[in-house]
Amino acid sequence: MCIRDSLSIVDLAMAGGPVMIPIAFLLVVAIFIYFERYLTIRKAAKSDPKFMLNIRDYISGGNVDAAKMLCKNTDTPIARMIEKGIIRLGTPLKNIEVAVENVGKLELYKMEKNLSALAMIAGVGPMLGFLGTVTGMISAFYTISVSDQISPKVLSGGIYEALVTTVAGLIVGIVANVAYNSLVAMVEKMIYKMEATTVEFVDLLQEPA
Repeated sequence: MCIRDSLSIVDLAMAGGPVMIPIAFLLVVAIFIYFERYLTIRKAAKSDPKFMLNIRDYISGGNVDAAKMLCKNTDTPIARMIEKGIIRLGTPLKNIEVAVENVGKLELYKMEKNLSALAMIAGVGPMLGFLGTVTGMISAFYTISVSDQISPKVLSGGIYEALVTTVAGLIVGIVANVAYNSLVAMVEKMIYKMEATTVEFVDLLQEPA
């Protein structure tokens, strides 16, 4: 084995052995899920500050069709929730609330898509890293056991190669965990906006004509 003063990332990755392949795959998947969900949730969170003001004006003025059209032309979860509520106008208020909440749950489900996979990667990544370390250590000590001469170079070289997978697994776990929690924070912020809008819409319907 050739000992160098420094090793590149590629050298370290190659030293980790076959288990580095699934670890690298999980890293790529985690990054893809993060950016795909980030863009999706960010798009869903964008809203026109005048949207509810216009809805209020249309409903107060009895122009329900205009309110429906505004909702159809606004591609956000909140607009789809309000549209469902407008469609249910004329039914008991409780039915309207339930209809709006059901649409909100569906929209929330869409936003949380693949977040569970990201959480799983955060847990599986380090475990794969430790698995690679254990198998690498077994291999290193087996080589030492069948060798006639035991040298510090052979021992330390085998150990550092085994520990590479631990580092790689921890990196994947940290990246996935940070990505997951940042996305959850975005979703929770969106939930608050959806709930606040629902309350505002229900209050609007209860205002005296």
